[in-house]
Amino acid sequence: MRELIKEIWSTSKRNRLRTALTGFAVAWGIFMLIFLLGAGNGLINAQMERSEKYITNSMVVMPGYTSKAYNGLKEGREITLNDRDLAITGDNYAQHVDHVGGVLSQYGVTVAYGENYVATQNLVGIYPTHVNINKTEMLAGRFINEPDFRERRKVVVLSRSQAKELCHDYRSLIDKNVNINGLAFKVVGITKDDESRKNNELFTAFTTLKAIYAKGDNVGNIEFSIKNLKTKEDNEKFEANYRASTNLRHQAASDDEQALWMWNRYTDSLTMAQGIGIIRTALWIVGLFTLLSGIVGVSNIMLITVKERTREFGIRKAIGARPKDILRLIIAESIIITSVFGYIGMLCGILTNLYMDATMGHMVMDSGIFRATMFVDPTVGLDVCIKATLTIIIAGTIAGLIPAIKASRIRPIEALRAE
Repeated sequence: MRELIKEIWSTSKRNRLRTALTGFAVAWGIFMLIFLLGAGNGLINAQMERSEKYITNSMVVMPGYTSKAYNGLKEGREITLNDRDLAITGDNYAQHVDHVGGVLSQYGVTVAYGENYVATQNLVGIYPTHVNINKTEMLAGRFINEPDFRERRKVVVLSRSQAKELCHDYRSLIDKNVNINGLAFKVVGITKDDESRKNNELFTAFTTLKAIYAKGDNVGNIEFSIKNLKTKEDNEKFEANYRASTNLRHQAASDDEQALWMWNRYTDSLTMAQGIGIIRTALWIVGLFTLLSGIVGVSNIMLITVKERTREFGIRKAIGARPKDILRLIIAESIIITSVFGYIGMLCGILTNLYMDATMGHMVMDSGIFRATMFVDPTVGLDVCIKATLTIIIAGTIAGLIPAIKASRIRPIEALRAE
């Protein structure tokens, strides 16, 4: 075996260009497959991470402005959702909705603790069900609960970044009072920062905010979880019915989508799943064609290599080499070259994906309202890397095996005559 490896090394050194071309075809095919799949996985994982911040079977209803004239009223009127809309949502649509609540905001508040403060924050009044719909993750304390809501307690839940601005040891703020626009609120919880947002929201009970800031019957947005709506068609029918009835209560056209915005996270998740499926398929197709080009390159070079060495094989047979010795030499050379360069291509692909994760994976697109991470874990499973490498090794071996069998069977005198 040692002598065989020495002979293969000697042959490779004598034919450096041929060896380099074979190796490049192998390494490039595997590198591109791993790189493309890794980049695709990074984009997909980033999308999945953002969608995991809320339950997919939920919906948020937001008021807008009418875009059509209706019943003698002009377009451009502002719609305000009220207590009646909230009650009707829970009562009339009980078959399809659950965890109904309002989301009411007071913008531009200042939160102070001692000499420290954070300005231009948004105080958000929510129902206790909000935590079930939006998967809020607590770092300390608790979220707004039913007694807070029922008794209109002046309690508040801060984000980690807000708490850090107010106190270096932010966890010590639990059960302490902070000043919000001149009113004392007790801190009962601190949430984990949401990397996709600016984290300038702090939460209190819906009833508390409504009473303090005299919001009347305004409920802001309406959020709820949905049930018994299994298909996209079911959800679209529900949306149409809900929009029509709500619009008519506010003297707006039943089909005016600008008057009432509806963010259906379930249909969004279906659309995203379809998009992810298309991306995965496209990446695999492009990656496999890239790998195939590498296989074709290896096959062509191996075919040419065997043909060029026909005379050499004739000399080997003339001095006593058996057909199986020639076969073993060609197969071993093919396996070693493709294995070495396949490993190099696999290693380069993995390192490139790790570099993407360390650089682009930490880049955040900031629109001013939302922030999004570009890549999350842009890597490929080791099993995929190994399978791709084995595929190209086997392809190269087969490509060299067919002409090698023919060369091993040729008579020495005929091989020596070959040009």
